[in-house]
Amino acid sequence: MYGLNLNPFPVILPFLHKKFISMTENLTAIGLSLVAVFFVASTKNKTMNMLEVFAQELEQESHTTRKMLERVPTDKLDWQPHPKSMTLRRLAAHVAELPGWIGMTFNTSELNFDNNPYEPQVINSKAELMDFFQRSLEGGKEHLQKAHEDQLAEEWQMLEGGQVMYKGSKGAVIRMAISQIIHHRAQLGVYLRLLDIPIPGSYGPSADDETE
Repeated sequence: MYGLNLNPFPVILPFLHKKFISMTENLTAIGLSLVAVFFVASTKNKTMNMLEVFAQELEQESHTTRKMLERVPTDKLDWQPHPKSMTLRRLAAHVAELPGWIGMTFNTSELNFDNNPYEPQVINSKAELMDFFQRSLEGGKEHLQKAHEDQLAEEWQMLEGGQVMYKGSKGAVIRMAISQIIHHRAQLGVYLRLLDIPIPGSYGPSADDETE
């Protein structure tokens, strides 16, 4: 579907909150009230809408994600820390494909795994992994740039075995995809640590950064 590999996120449930949190903040002396129907980020000269917030976050997280994926060794792709764990190949490919969920979300109203069984992207080298990640990332960025803000409120659902696994707004699904990039990237960091491969820092220096 749309040239993307789609994943039922077998390791990420419990499910997300079904809608964004709204909050009201009273603004001091002038008596203004701001109803936050979606999160708004402020910069020096501009207030960003939610699409811009997602785009900025995706861009920021992509730098750390790229550094982590670049550490994946081709000769260890079939390694796994436990028989029930994903292989390094499968985990790395999953991290790389997650930005592609953004385009899939905007272009569909549901994902039914009965009709679209998941087929993991097979990667056989670091070069293939990085190329796959770049294509997935560029697709995610492009869809965020072209989308309209009101699309984030549209309903989207995920089904499998005739059961609704998740139902919520498209905005929530995009938030889930970005959150899962961070989550599985951290999992990948554990894999690399167990393989005694130095890992890059995420939101500050890693232990390896500090000893170099």
